[in-house]
Parts: sequence; C-alpha cells; structure tokens
Amino acid sequence: MSPRRKRRIKAEQRRALQLLACSPFGAAEAIMLTHGFTRGTLAGLVSAGLAMAQHATVNADRRLVGRIRITDAGRKAIDEDKEAW
Repeated sequence: MSPRRKRRIKAEQRRALQLLACSPFGAAEAIMLTHGFTRGTLAGLVSAGLAMAQHATVNADRRLVGRIRITDAGRKAIDEDKEAW
C-alpha cells in the first residue's frame, strides 16, 4: 500500500487560516466576509475540521453573532503547507 498523500490547502484557505491564527479568540464571521472570504470557504474549513464555528447572542439587541476559530488541525495544516514550499 502506498503512503497517503497529505492534502494541500488552497491559497484562499491558507489565507483565512493565517488570519484566524493571529486572532486568539477567533474572528467574527462579518470580519472574515469583509476580508473577502465567502461563506462557502469558511464552511469548508469548518467541515474539514480546520476551523470551528461558534455562535453567541449579543445582549444589546439579542442578535446571533458567529465567530470562527482555528483548530489545532488548522494550525498543523498551515505548518505542513509551509514545509511543502
């Protein structure tokens, strides 16, 4: 059996993960969208286990706000991607 190839992350995914890695408490979904990421890209990171989504209610007007945080697997993916270059 041949060894499994590591899956490389796309440039857009890497850019999102790098932004999240700089934010210890994660980033609001609205901020990620402002930086040009699509909801599809963010959902892909979450479904791949590279990021996690959290929802919180803001007390002032009871709005639901989403935050995205990088996971340990996401940090590892960034490190492995750096080594591949």
